[in-house]
Amino acid sequence: MRSHLLNNTTAEHYRNTVSAGVERVAATLAATERPFSGIDVDELSPLVDAIDLDRPLGDAAAALDELGEVYLRDAVYFHHPRYLGHLNCPVVIPAVLGEAVLSAINSSLDTWDQSAGATLIERRLIDWTAERIGLGPAADGIFTSGGTQSNFQALLLAREEAKVRPEDFTRLRIFTSECSHFSVQKSAKLLGLGPDAVVSVPVDRDKRMRTVALAHALESCVAEGAVPMAVVVTAGTTDFGSIDPLPEIAALCEQFATWMHVDAAYGCGLLASRERRGLLEGIENADSVTVDYHKSFFQPVSSSAVLVRDRATLRHATYHAEYLNPRRMAEERIPNQVDKSLQTTRRFDALKLWMTLRVMGADGIGELFDEVCDLAAEGWQLLAADPRFDVVVEPRISTLVFRYIPAGAASPDEIDRANLHARKALFASGEAIVAGTKVGDRQYLKLTLLNPETTVHDIAAVLDLISGHAESYLGDSLDRAS
Repeated sequence: MRSHLLNNTTAEHYRNTVSAGVERVAATLAATERPFSGIDVDELSPLVDAIDLDRPLGDAAAALDELGEVYLRDAVYFHHPRYLGHLNCPVVIPAVLGEAVLSAINSSLDTWDQSAGATLIERRLIDWTAERIGLGPAADGIFTSGGTQSNFQALLLAREEAKVRPEDFTRLRIFTSECSHFSVQKSAKLLGLGPDAVVSVPVDRDKRMRTVALAHALESCVAEGAVPMAVVVTAGTTDFGSIDPLPEIAALCEQFATWMHVDAAYGCGLLASRERRGLLEGIENADSVTVDYHKSFFQPVSSSAVLVRDRATLRHATYHAEYLNPRRMAEERIPNQVDKSLQTTRRFDALKLWMTLRVMGADGIGELFDEVCDLAAEGWQLLAADPRFDVVVEPRISTLVFRYIPAGAASPDEIDRANLHARKALFASGEAIVAGTKVGDRQYLKLTLLNPETTVHDIAAVLDLISGHAESYLGDSLDRAS
């Protein structure tokens, strides 16, 4: 069994095994004609359940053959131009190269004596991102597993900076738009705040937080004797890609001495854009910022970070263990990343972004993100001109929310069911994948455009497929009624 350990004596075995895996994946990608096979859970589950994990196959070739049956054949392929579902991007090759390197070396980014150069690379990328945001010379941050963890850590810091005793946590309030990410509510619960801690602020017709409503909510909070702990500003909402008015909200946060957190998990790609960087004007005033490189920097999952304006606030995540990072190490200026992180063992995910920047540069990333934003603008024009569809809001970045509206008479509930059916039928066909959401209490569909290979022709074809499935459902519904 030692022959399977990666070390100096098994380097050739490693090379051959990984090369075979790369060849298999490359062949699969080259042959992929649709984003999904259309298989359902009842068909795939028995194949996986039938595998006896206590009886190994003995070699990697056999395991790859089996993997083709239980995973590769039926995987959802984000690189396909008609994958238009969630915030999943196709990945760039330099980042995949970085993934291969970091997996093999297997550095752990908690302490210097487990990572050395990896620690310095991660720190340099944090500094680079903070410079792009404009947070100032005292900024710092840490890589995380994703936007949910980044938002949670930011709100943990905000809670501690509010300087409220634990018995008074029920007085703390977090303000965020009604279109913000669910992780805000989840974080409040995990942080031990009261059920009314998150105040939902109304949005305008463009799905941006209404600053007048925020001002009233902050005033009411103070008047009631509660404490405005934080305002979570969204720069790229999950459904609409909307960007809250950053400068105006920053002014209110300063007025009410409230922590300003910007959730730019989606919109962070604008940091690399030469055309649209202005959409993030005001982000430099934030106390903390979430960025998800695995959304709009075209990085493999996971690759995220939380940045802070004042590195001193990261002390709220610091605990010292004698076996790992004793206090004397900080006094000796040994750079242990665990001092800033909620995690202990942590992958060297920063290497993927490092390799991307060293091969493509920030402008290369920005150009790709600008392409999908341009595509969304074209998609908006297509939808706005098509009487079959009701489109909600003109995109700021790269999402389109819409719903099919039949030409004939149909009740709102029937239209909801037709749109739900169209999404499900499209997924089952494997020809394309779109997402779904609700606007008000009505069912809508969503195109999340993060693939520069997607074209307007692809969007038009998917819209025709949606229309066909919805019409088929409504026709069958009429037949059943008669």
